[in-house]
Amino acid sequence: MPLPLKGPGHRSRGAFTLIELLVVIAIIAVLIGLLVPAVQKVREAANRMQCANNLKQMGIAFQSHHDSVGRLPSGGNGWTDPPTFIGVGSPATGSSQLSGWGFQILPYLEQDAVWKGGGGTTVALCQQNAISAVIKTYFCPSRRAPAALPAQGNWYTPAGTFGHGPTDYATSCGTGNDGVVCYGPSGRKISDITDGTSNTMVLGDKRMDLANVGGYQSDDNEGYSSGWDWDVVRPSNVVPLADRKSGVNSGENRFGSSHSSGLNVAMADGSTRFVTFSVTQAAFQAIGTCNGGEVADLP
Repeated sequence: MPLPLKGPGHRSRGAFTLIELLVVIAIIAVLIGLLVPAVQKVREAANRMQCANNLKQMGIAFQSHHDSVGRLPSGGNGWTDPPTFIGVGSPATGSSQLSGWGFQILPYLEQDAVWKGGGGTTVALCQQNAISAVIKTYFCPSRRAPAALPAQGNWYTPAGTFGHGPTDYATSCGTGNDGVVCYGPSGRKISDITDGTSNTMVLGDKRMDLANVGGYQSDDNEGYSSGWDWDVVRPSNVVPLADRKSGVNSGENRFGSSHSSGLNVAMADGSTRFVTFSVTQAAFQAIGTCNGGEVADLP
């Protein structure tokens, strides 16, 4: 059956004119320009929330360590001491453990296998496995994805070539050694926090050099398991700053973050707070010490 003829008044719609096409492209470009910043803000909000959750888990792990061992995790002896094992698969605890807080709280972060040496058949292999382990909770998603630093010959015991599992978080040493985590293998008790657990910071985002993320830098080379070292300990008597990006070490060894306006911190009562970069030196020092008697006025 033949198709009916089109009436004389019918007009077919042609293709887009060039002007119409340019208008559509311009509208799409404007929408993309509005959408990209919005997506970035949503992504950063999610990253900041995940970062705070990481710190909350670590703060609770500190409390669980106190419940189990009778003391909070200690700062350990120093960066030259690997995690202490009394035998294969048997890490030392309490004042016998010379490694730092990052290793000591592993059992309370569901990382018992790493804490026990990851199946190593000798003490040295247990230490290597623990040092090179990548603990997802120790990474801020605003800065980097979880990954070990490149394998290389170690500069302290145990000997061998292996990577180091880094951390984006540090505990406060206050003005020197008056933070919640103290130098040496014997940790503080919660009763030592006379400023109040809700007023005292345990952990926070640490400042880093974004130009060298993924490689070894002076305050991010020993890894999460290190004892008393800038990798895992930062002072609170200097204000926190946003991450540096120039590859220059100026302003290193302090708290800071990849977040746009401040950093997350975990308090000794298990809560978390967001501290803006506008915080005063006096206020930040106050929350970073555990028995200074200061009154913190956070923005």
